Amino acid sequence: MAHPVVHFEIGCRDVAKTREFYSKLFDWNITPPTDRLAMIAPGVAGGIDGHITALGHEPHNYVTVYIQVDDVKAHLEKAVGLGAKVLVPALDVPTGTFAWMADPEGNLIGLWKPK
Repeated sequence: MAHPVVHFEIGCRDVAKTREFYSKLFDWNITPPTDRLAMIAPGVAGGIDGHITALGHEPHNYVTVYIQVDDVKAHLEKAVGLGAKVLVPALDVPTGTFAWMADPEGNLIGLWKPK
């Protein structure tokens, strides 16, 4: 796969409660949460990492995947040309660059380029 799914995110209002639920349900190794974030370790070979987050604003409840690309801005422009809508423009974070888009059906998809 040229552009694999490399990360997932679960949005919520209460990180501690959501962490407890997924830890107990799937035996996931989830770092103790801060008020807004908890990291999910893959746990098995071939699994991908993820995180639980509370943005503090809409959308509160969502699940999304991140697709790894070589150029976030270029793929975002291509997506718009194909009918997508930019939800969060390309942003640099300490570990890379990400963006959120809604595909033509409204599905939230993340684009990701690691540092």
